[in-house]
Amino acid sequence: VQLQASGGGLVQAGDSLRLSCAASVRTFSNYDMGWFRQAPGKEREFVAVINWSGGSTLYADSVKGRFTISRDNSKNTVYLETNNLKPEDTAVYYCAAGLGRSWYRPPDYGMEYWGKGTLVTVSS
Repeated sequence: VQLQASGGGLVQAGDSLRLSCAASVRTFSNYDMGWFRQAPGKEREFVAVINWSGGSTLYADSVKGRFTISRDNSKNTVYLETNNLKPEDTAVYYCAAGLGRSWYRPPDYGMEYWGKGTLVTVSS
């Protein structure tokens, strides 16, 4: 399983970014997909997860109402739409995938495979 995140960048507070994660897997629709982030000097934290069908999602309280996770199974891609970005959203954002159907279970929400991240920097 190979996961490649993209779409990060330097933005100002209040701006938006759309992160994408392309998955190199045989059957993308079998995988639950998630986004996590790690800020400098901090532990990795959960951001959002979407189940294999796209019918269920969960969000961290810190991003609820501002971020939206979605997937396009025909393109083997999961997205994270980030709106009203804040300086505290600055982090490397990682996408992840899992087959175990534990997408609702913290701390890793069933994720088994991790990609390289994309850096999001939000200036005030």
